[in-house]
Amino acid sequence: MNILFLTLYKINSLSERGIYTDLLRKFQEEGNTIYIVSPNERRERKNTEFLINKQLHLLKVKTFNIQKTNLLEKGLATLSIEYQYLFAIKKYFKTTKFDLVLYSTPPITFSKVINYFKKRDGAYSYLLLKDIFPQNAVDMKMLKKNGIIHEYFLNKEKKLYQLSDKIGCLSEANLEYLKKHNSYLDFKKIEINPNTISPKFINYYSSEKENIKLKYSIPLKKKIFIYGGNLGKPQGLDFLLKTIQETKRLDVYFLIIGSGTEFTRIQKWFEKFQPQNALLMAGLPKNDYDKLLAACDVGLIFLNRNFTIPNYPSRLLSYLEMKMPIIAATDPNTDVGLDIERNNCGFSVISGDSQRMQNAINKTMSIILESNIMKENAWLFLQREFKVEKSYELIIKSINEK
Repeated sequence: MNILFLTLYKINSLSERGIYTDLLRKFQEEGNTIYIVSPNERRERKNTEFLINKQLHLLKVKTFNIQKTNLLEKGLATLSIEYQYLFAIKKYFKTTKFDLVLYSTPPITFSKVINYFKKRDGAYSYLLLKDIFPQNAVDMKMLKKNGIIHEYFLNKEKKLYQLSDKIGCLSEANLEYLKKHNSYLDFKKIEINPNTISPKFINYYSSEKENIKLKYSIPLKKKIFIYGGNLGKPQGLDFLLKTIQETKRLDVYFLIIGSGTEFTRIQKWFEKFQPQNALLMAGLPKNDYDKLLAACDVGLIFLNRNFTIPNYPSRLLSYLEMKMPIIAATDPNTDVGLDIERNNCGFSVISGDSQRMQNAINKTMSIILESNIMKENAWLFLQREFKVEKSYELIIKSINEK
């Protein structure tokens, strides 16, 4: 098959590791030819590029800044991207017939591109629903509910869902949310297709872990609780900072690593309070981050408690891959914390509940000091639910049943 993948995620090669590259690499290994369309954001100062490497065709389209930018430019970029993508695709892929169009949210503004290839090629369209927009923006008070812009994006969302032959949701809560709020949909077209990866456990000797910690000035004798990934408003990071202040255990150390719109604010907080039990670091390349992650002990997930949509953060997979117990502080609507507890690999609290968070930290410390049971449970959870073969097989099955 010729597979067209539309994304905002920056992809340079299928040798990179991640939820999208691992899935596309699986398709490639099965003999399919991959065509990726991703952005060259304005800040990169690059024109549109087209690269070919054997079975991979990579079209990097010049766009406005979409991620980690102000709301005005983000909105403009979101509105413009489907036209920019479609123009570039028609230019560079005008003689290529596509069998499958695969795409993820965000954004929700790919309808014209998808419709073009459904009509021209009879392509099968599969949506990987990673985020529910515009409701997430309403929850974060970035959009006014029932305002003109909100209504515009609701119409875009509806068109995207209707054009999709299949919609893969991240979890049971996501699936039920979609059914509840989109009664016009044929529910047969909705299924659970979670984030998936090709697991690669990094097993270091104690001496290697010590060298990694020394490299980044991380204490050797403490258990490292790591929050890694996007540092933005959706993560509700005020509760993470509060947790750092309220944790008095001398054997616990917090590591925050990542980038995003809240990084500068968090950096100023560190400069003001100078916590002795925590370190803030800017984001690292994926390989370096994985090595550092492998030297840590407990993974942290934080979500803004105001969310009404059931987020299911992909950072969960990075922690499970390293056999790490997890503490999730979330809104009441997501089921990621429930899944962590059901699979006995960590604890879940509602964001803002300081007492339960401290209890979760104490329980986690007791368990990891006594046994490796949570570590093994984390690895088994990953193997059962989040291997890339699962997502691949679901998509192939959907195509074969059309």
